[in-house]
Amino acid sequence: MKKRVFSGMRPTGRLHLGNYLGALENWVLMQEEYDCIFGIVDYHALTSEYRNVESVHESVFQIAVDWLASGLDPEKSILMIQSMVPEHAELHLLLSMIVPTPWLERVPTYKEQMEQLRDKDLSTYGFLGYPLLQAADILIYKADLVPVGEDQVAHIELSREVARRFNNFYGTVFPEPEAKLTQSPRLPGTDGRKMSKSYGNEIQLSEDPKQIQKKIMTMITDPARKRRTDPGNPEVCPVFDYHKIFTESAGRDWVVQGCSTAGIGCSDCKEMLLKGMLPVIEPLHEKRMKLERSPSDVKEILVEGTGKASRIAKQTMQEVRQAMKLDYSAEGW
Repeated sequence: MKKRVFSGMRPTGRLHLGNYLGALENWVLMQEEYDCIFGIVDYHALTSEYRNVESVHESVFQIAVDWLASGLDPEKSILMIQSMVPEHAELHLLLSMIVPTPWLERVPTYKEQMEQLRDKDLSTYGFLGYPLLQAADILIYKADLVPVGEDQVAHIELSREVARRFNNFYGTVFPEPEAKLTQSPRLPGTDGRKMSKSYGNEIQLSEDPKQIQKKIMTMITDPARKRRTDPGNPEVCPVFDYHKIFTESAGRDWVVQGCSTAGIGCSDCKEMLLKGMLPVIEPLHEKRMKLERSPSDVKEILVEGTGKASRIAKQTMQEVRQAMKLDYSAEGW
């Protein structure tokens, strides 16, 4: 049997190029090798955006469109919505009975986000407990592997500890999931900082090629290269990070030679980038446009995928209730 993979994304807006290269590309490859379940984890969006719920439905739809346009195949993977499977919440509640609070307080991203998001009131149990909800998301499907970057390994280790604690108390129900480290190429935003919707420097997958071309042509470059005649350093230029992904080696060599000797200008460098970048973006954009014209088809895919996920989750929760002596069915009473 194939190993099972689970991963999810919060519906906080349309996805950008960093999401595609950092996660979606890997997911598309994984569905050829693993039994994959990918969830739009809308409960998680509420942990920090509980006051702003008006856009949740639209964000869920747009993420689904981005997933399908990027190559996730509902014939190969289960695509589902977290809140439509109430077993996620039930397992989270039961796990909260046995997990010590300090386990949650020591998760590195908890304190980091408390510092970074000071403009929001995050003194809620939902925010403290979101790593446990994430563990429930993983364990409800008995996932073997969870694709993550290095900054998320602590979350998977918590899931392993939770599974181990449950199994020690009540008998083995859950496998201990393992982190599957994925390569995430460094892709800065148009201003050179980390690509993020909060910075307004992202290149969205939903943008048409002309919009993307305009953003690339106005993108920040090596700050030391103030004039056309100044030589530059590609290794400190955000545009060159894109070349490492989209431009073939001969083109990159041409950029390095030309930039470092002032033989080419920044616009020449960006035009070379677009030659490799747009052929990747254009087919994705065309698929997106087609999917957006058929919203009922997209929603049907999510409903069908959620139904498949629900059947797996119900079976797991039956085992959990039996293990915790909470089964009051005719057989369990």
